[in-house]
Amino acid sequence: MYIIMVASECAPVSKVGGLADVIYGLSRELEVRGNEVEIILPKYDCMRYDHIFGLELAYQDLWVPWGANAIHCSVWFGFVNGRKCFFIDPHSDENFFNRDNYYGYPDDAIRFAFFSKATLEFMLKINKRPDIIHCHDWQTGLVPVLLFEMYKPQGMHHPRVCYTVHNFRYQGITGTNILSLTHLNQLDYYQHNDRLQDNVHFTALNFMKGGIVYSNFVTTVSPKHAWEAQHTEQGQGLGETLHIHKDKFGGILNGLDYEVWNPEIDPLIPHHYTIETLDNKYGNKKALRDRLLLREEYKPLIAYVGRLDVQKGVHLIQNALFYSLQNGAQFVLLGSSPEESINKEFLRIKQELNDNEDCHLEIGFNEELAHLIYAGADMIIMPSMYEPCGLAQMIALRYGTVPIVRAVGGLIDTIFDRDHSSKAITAHNGYVFQEADHIALNSAMSRAIGLWYGYPNEFRKLVIQGMQYNYSWQQSGQHYFNIYELIRNK
Repeated sequence: MYIIMVASECAPVSKVGGLADVIYGLSRELEVRGNEVEIILPKYDCMRYDHIFGLELAYQDLWVPWGANAIHCSVWFGFVNGRKCFFIDPHSDENFFNRDNYYGYPDDAIRFAFFSKATLEFMLKINKRPDIIHCHDWQTGLVPVLLFEMYKPQGMHHPRVCYTVHNFRYQGITGTNILSLTHLNQLDYYQHNDRLQDNVHFTALNFMKGGIVYSNFVTTVSPKHAWEAQHTEQGQGLGETLHIHKDKFGGILNGLDYEVWNPEIDPLIPHHYTIETLDNKYGNKKALRDRLLLREEYKPLIAYVGRLDVQKGVHLIQNALFYSLQNGAQFVLLGSSPEESINKEFLRIKQELNDNEDCHLEIGFNEELAHLIYAGADMIIMPSMYEPCGLAQMIALRYGTVPIVRAVGGLIDTIFDRDHSSKAITAHNGYVFQEADHIALNSAMSRAIGLWYGYPNEFRKLVIQGMQYNYSWQQSGQHYFNIYELIRNK
């Protein structure tokens, strides 16, 4: 099967979050299964060009109709860790992708509307006719709209579209000027509840809604989050649209790249280990303590790795930090926030605890340190307000680090409480709490810390049961392939 991924990110060349890891991991899994996979991305000036092999000009004169004129583009080709990638490079005064950052500009909707149209124009001109176009998040929500309304009449009859929503919080809500820029034009037709009209702001258009309405199948990144998006406020206003299209909507759990996240071979940790050599893990705990100047003492080490924002339960992360220190545990944090006020608050706490040898806060991100934390910590917390899938808990399981998570989204689909899960006791792999408050979090942390101190053999058994889980792309890749087969034959 011939599949083209269209996305705004792909690890490691252009990465902001988990979306990038999905594009790379799923593409590789599909290739391993014998499919032909290509990825189309914007050519950002801030990409990691050192991760692109053999970058060369693939198509020199791509003219993309845009507004009253057309914008000249070049299309580049290169391999990103073996993945075949094309990069759209527009030459215009707007400098759509020469901005020093991937996102965060007032004209982001225009930038990615152009990318969507340029992608299809490139496929049309070079005669690419994939079986499946797989689009991701709001940035590519216009691809299925443009394909059906504009490019299908020009001969692109064959491709079917799978559209994956990674985060319903960001939907690409924008003004109607996009219609004239893309040449979709008919305001009354597109600004309609059955098409692109936003469900809350009736004078606005919604890229993500367009992706849902026009795609052949829509997925989100875990089964539980698919239910949440339809039936709770986590659909962020799109619940009604998802209900209308429920027959083509489902959740597929993201996979984890087990070549990158593997304590047996991880080049970023000093001591490799498996279930059979689990004691080697604790060499990483010592290395982590040495690196962060933490005291060497008989205590569990609890960690948080990730963004510091409202979605991740930032108030509960603070609570977990102080609860750990007050209850015989050490605490390590690695992360930063898109909001300056949150960064300042954690820098204040860092200063306050500067002399505490049981605590270290690293405000920022460091890939090597992240790997060492996963390998060296005993437990990891994820007190998310919502979590479409989550990768940190899967990484933690892989590294023998017990997750303590809130019962939302993909966390429910992957973590099963040691004391309360209805699964077989041999399938339990962490701790789960329900309410988004310190009482519930403290209760789960108390159970985990209590097991570590009081029943070390039982804690070790929990660690091993977590390491036995397989959340690689193998199973998820099969689910996506089944969807591709379903829509290809319709």
